[in-house]
Amino acid sequence: MIVVTGATGNVGRSLVQALAATGVQVTATSRGISDADVPENVEYRRADLVDPKSLRPVFDGADALFLQNGGPSAHLLSPQDILDVAKAGGVGWVILLSSQGVATRPRSASHGGTARIIEDAVQQSGMAWTILRPGGFNSNAYAWAESVRARRTVAAPFADIGLPTIDPDDIAEVAAAVLREDGHDGQIYELTGPALNTPRQRAEAIADALGEPVRFIEQTRDEARAQMLQFMPEPVVETTLTILGEPTLAEQRISPDVEQVLGRTPRTFADWAQRHIAAFR
Repeated sequence: MIVVTGATGNVGRSLVQALAATGVQVTATSRGISDADVPENVEYRRADLVDPKSLRPVFDGADALFLQNGGPSAHLLSPQDILDVAKAGGVGWVILLSSQGVATRPRSASHGGTARIIEDAVQQSGMAWTILRPGGFNSNAYAWAESVRARRTVAAPFADIGLPTIDPDDIAEVAAAVLREDGHDGQIYELTGPALNTPRQRAEAIADALGEPVRFIEQTRDEARAQMLQFMPEPVVETTLTILGEPTLAEQRISPDVEQVLGRTPRTFADWAQRHIAAFR
């Protein structure tokens, strides 16, 4: 049995669906999960990674664990306690959804430092492990959904600076393949899309999927900072803006790992936009 944490998120939801479609026994878990969040015949349990004791009934009898790194709550996690509870429940293999920032922004607590602590705990747990390090998600474009619906506009900084953002469904498919196949123990996979894409190009892809014009408005760094501070802590905002505006060569590198695992190239942002355009209508 495989436990999927973060099962209502962009990656976890798709992973639960992919595993269930192959007949694998899955237990899906998150803080607010309900019937509507899982396919028919998939067991679900509410639990909170911040409270490892709540995970005991979830892990009981499990063989493998897909562990998401907590996202915005990562700094609140006690990874050693989570892993101890997992081991006690029978888990022998952990697939960790980490972050590219572990390698590219190791001095940033928000983007690399905390994720490194969780990675170290997994690697030292005594269990088999595989680590997935994605870069930026295509689904971050949901932040534009309201302005596209209401005004057919997208506002973003650094209009023509590209990053190889990845489709969360590709991350989920890699995780599913890792869980189904041999040969992934001890591997670290960096997951990116197939090409650099810029904010302006992403807006154009949304317009193409809509079949209507979408006006792009380039923000200044200060304008973007003021907007992001409404929902993100300042250190996270500053590092995020640096990545978006001054990415390192490592952050712009196109990784071969998705193709290596899946035997196909990653999906493009345009593919993602076509599949999720209902959010922007």
